Amino acid sequence: MTESAPIYDDKAHVRGNLDLTAAQWQRGDEGDPDGEHVEIAFVEHTDGITYVAMRNSAHPEGPVLVFTPAEWDAFILGAKDGEFDEPW
Repeated sequence: MTESAPIYDDKAHVRGNLDLTAAQWQRGDEGDPDGEHVEIAFVEHTDGITYVAMRNSAHPEGPVLVFTPAEWDAFILGAKDGEFDEPW
């Protein structure tokens, strides 16, 4: 049996406590305006940190991914570098 790396959850205090009711969701203007899009919102938490929330516009009541500022920066840098491009 192999040991797994320790898990550090720096958003445990945010999970389930981030108020998205006043979130101003935004999306890129590319593609079909009535199609499915990724939407993001910058949401300030009571801890003073502004988190980035991401959801699917076709399922606005569905799951929301939450990024810390450092995670969001790493995600954007990876996308610009082609890290998430499909291999074909």
